[in-house]
Amino acid sequence: MVKYRRRLDIIADVLNVAINGAKKTRIMYVANLSYRLLEKYLGETVNVGFVQVNNEGYEVTEKGRLFLEKYGQFSSRFSTLERELEGMRFEREVLERMCEKAKIISSKVTGGRKRGT
Repeated sequence: MVKYRRRLDIIADVLNVAINGAKKTRIMYVANLSYRLLEKYLGETVNVGFVQVNNEGYEVTEKGRLFLEKYGQFSSRFSTLERELEGMRFEREVLERMCEKAKIISSKVTGGRKRGT
């Protein structure tokens, strides 16, 4: 199954590549972006002040470093919640199956007839 990255994930990937300075080509390949998406996300990150252009290419600003720090905290919490939610879905499915078994047993006991007939 293909897992698509969210906008914040892509921005974080771009910033992580450019953390010590990088050229467009390196960012494109390491962040696994098409040229069209590279242009879009580099433009966004420059416009909001996460990245600045210098003679060597692109480098992350203090604002970009702060974003990465907060993104790391968010990402960790989000992953924990996703795992917990998946566990709850599994528990719900187990409960649903238990109800289905009870329904089948009840149907066999009553001979498949509705009560009161």
